[in-house]
Amino acid sequence: MTLSPDELERYARHIVLREIGGPGQQKLKAARALVIGAGGLGSPILLYLAAAGVGTLGVIDNDTVSLSNLQRQVLHGTGDIGRLKVDSAADAVRAVNPHIAVETHNARMTHENAEGLIAGYDIVLDGSDNFSTRYLVSDAAFRAKRPLVMGWLGTMDGAITTLRPYEDSKVEGVPNPTYRCLFPEPPPDGTIPTCEQAGVLGALAGVVGSLMALEAIREIAPFGEGLVGRLLMIDARSMRFETLTYAFDRANPLSGFQGGP
Repeated sequence: MTLSPDELERYARHIVLREIGGPGQQKLKAARALVIGAGGLGSPILLYLAAAGVGTLGVIDNDTVSLSNLQRQVLHGTGDIGRLKVDSAADAVRAVNPHIAVETHNARMTHENAEGLIAGYDIVLDGSDNFSTRYLVSDAAFRAKRPLVMGWLGTMDGAITTLRPYEDSKVEGVPNPTYRCLFPEPPPDGTIPTCEQAGVLGALAGVVGSLMALEAIREIAPFGEGLVGRLLMIDARSMRFETLTYAFDRANPLSGFQGGP
């Protein structure tokens, strides 16, 4: 996929990078990425993937913009209050980069639409804010054989990992871990307070979302070591970044060997 003269200038700082270069930028242009949620995490994800030149961005969200969103959801402005988030997000993405195609899905991710929607993209980034969607998306991405970058926020902390459980580990020769290898079951309803109940540090969403975009760029135009089998944890209180390694669990219900040797 060729780059126009305008794109060559726009992406010049990527093209001179040894890790990306012209071939990597062409891969970014050809890629289709689905972003789940146009909120706190989806905002920096969409903005940075658009700026990076990811050719087609899909966004799914069924919410509208409210005043309380604006503390962290930087895709949207005061004038967008009351608009569909996917419409506001599409306008913001196109303002950043007119070369990007935007596909909006004003809907919730459900068991009926998840796998088909995910299969239409090359990579998925989950910025949802609830456990039921995370498990639904991770299961559907496994079945559709699509890489999934997951991120989530607490009040003053966040975490990111990348899932490719449909592939074997190049080092250990066993399948890469699933989300259920890391967290076998969701916590009981009501045990984890929501963002509305507990609050969230607005700028932290920008940090986690930007790192998710970086991880997606790494997946599309590979370089360095990604987060497959690793959980990057961020503590904003003490400004600490730590990485936890996790592995395939043969008891997981997706790719496990239940009952086997």
